[in-house]
Amino acid sequence: MKDKFFYLPSSPFLGKNMAQNAIAVENLSFSWQTNTPILDACSFNIPQGEFWMLLGANGSGKSTLLKLLAGLLEAEEGQIDTIQPLGFVFQNPDRQLVMPTVGADIAFGLVRENLTYRETLARVREALEAVGLLDLQRRPIYALSGGQKQRIAIAGEIARQCRVLILDEPTALLDPDTQIELVRQVRTLVKERNLTALWVTHRLNELDYCDGAFLLEGGKIRDRGDPQRLKKRLKKEEK
Repeated sequence: MKDKFFYLPSSPFLGKNMAQNAIAVENLSFSWQTNTPILDACSFNIPQGEFWMLLGANGSGKSTLLKLLAGLLEAEEGQIDTIQPLGFVFQNPDRQLVMPTVGADIAFGLVRENLTYRETLARVREALEAVGLLDLQRRPIYALSGGQKQRIAIAGEIARQCRVLILDEPTALLDPDTQIELVRQVRTLVKERNLTALWVTHRLNELDYCDGAFLLEGGKIRDRGDPQRLKKRLKKEEK
């Protein structure tokens, strides 16, 4: 993952916020077309060690925001600062898993770190153990279920020792039981490993597992805070 945004001790924005926050965004703006903003002076913070969710209608800019956080797009205006390394988990894991077997795929993500074989193997095994799939190390990717593929994608970012995870609707292609299993597991990883996660979702039941939530509308964060309050608000608006 491209390290576009990084810690600068001289930045007054960082000095004020990053001691407590793993992600700090201030006045972020982005447009695909002139005079048609997707994000308009968007600002928010996520405390270190917490699991937050991002909600919004289709086309509200959720995926664009995640790509900006990951450095896959460049903002027109504003400031983004995140603890590094940062990992990105796509909605469709088939876009992320590129090697023939589970172990090889996770090891592939470590190539740039110039680790020894033993160090690489240790990272792979630790990451697989973290997501409960150590016994699948030699399993072909094609033989995995959708839920297993998403857990392997997450394991790849854990192997890279990412401190921040951003997940773009990771349960969108999963059955209801697997959806809940995955969100529970990510929450456990966040709490046990002191990670920070931002998870995009349309599913209000997933709000039961996060520490806080944001509502993105009109290119801005229009509401934030207690996920149960947001859940009640959005259920009421659906009626």
